[in-house]
Amino acid sequence: MTLIEKLQWRYAAKKMDPTQAVPQDKVDRILEAIRLTATSSGLQPYELFVITNPELRQKIKDVANNQAQIIEGSHLLVFAAWDDYTPERINKMFDFTNQVRGFSNEGWETYRSMLLNKYPARGAEANFQHAAKQAYIALGTALIAAAEEQVDATPMEGFAPAKVDAILNLSALGLRSVVLVPLGYRETGKDWLEKLPKVRRSNAQFVTEIK
Repeated sequence: MTLIEKLQWRYAAKKMDPTQAVPQDKVDRILEAIRLTATSSGLQPYELFVITNPELRQKIKDVANNQAQIIEGSHLLVFAAWDDYTPERINKMFDFTNQVRGFSNEGWETYRSMLLNKYPARGAEANFQHAAKQAYIALGTALIAAAEEQVDATPMEGFAPAKVDAILNLSALGLRSVVLVPLGYRETGKDWLEKLPKVRRSNAQFVTEIK
């Protein structure tokens, strides 16, 4: 299957087979794709939690509208964004970039100074919202990577973020939960959405070319 065929195959599975676990090598490739995704200024202002513990996933299900895929899938991904852009976080990523690349330059350091002057001054809530948008870029990568592996992945916003934050003790880490993604395999014949046609607007309705 080509990538386009796999994207046509994928959908947000509503019923996953709890007897089928996603192999670790597939999970690892999905996680690596997420790690490599683009972020604004290369700051990677979010972290990823991979939860397989059944009791912990049940607690999250209880505050996520009882969406069954959270416990039916074998893995639950929790995307958690930075609660703020602090000078410490910005400097840490710029220093890490210099370390990996083995050099620094004037333009890069000028850009660092610009972010240090601009981001912290915007306030924590504005910064969290920006970081959350970066996590959503990674969410898109996760869905494409899962489709490439022919693993079902169902993105979820229907949960109580503050309660998930408390379950995972995210506040102590300076993080806030943004989106959940169970990974698993659709249970053939038991998912009402499985056989329905994928509904997307045509290119004529969706794409505007400006030449």
